Amino acid sequence: MTDSLVAGVVHALVERGETVATAESLTGGMVAAELVAVAGVSAAFRGGLVVYATELKHELAGVPEELLAQRGPVDADVAAALAQGARERCGADWGVATTGVAGPEPQDGVPVGRVFVAVAGPGVAEVRELKLDGGRAAIREATVVAAAELLLSHLQGG
Repeated sequence: MTDSLVAGVVHALVERGETVATAESLTGGMVAAELVAVAGVSAAFRGGLVVYATELKHELAGVPEELLAQRGPVDADVAAALAQGARERCGADWGVATTGVAGPEPQDGVPVGRVFVAVAGPGVAEVRELKLDGGRAAIREATVVAAAELLLSHLQGG
């Protein structure tokens, strides 16, 4: 499912003449890797930021330090700022972001499986909270699927 879903994202971007960039935490580049596996993606993919460490969310993606200090890295507003940061820092039409806890242990009181995916684009800013079950690999894969679905829904008109 991931292959055809991500291919749909790439094809929609190419058809629209638009570009995308990523800012990823728990997925560690998996969203970017899925995108670049699709033939023809060079017309649509600008680049990605892997901002696993909290301070890099600020330094590379531009998430406000105050927001990170107040809410921590696993937060809806942080996800939104990551998506916007990817968009701005990479010069893309769309930004996609992931942040959350894949496990095996909770992080700073945040339970395993709590994840946020976000999209920022022309007139668009949306965040979805996920409560995922399963092991680390399953949570990360489900996050990639959710991020792709969220972006595709906007590329297809909302």
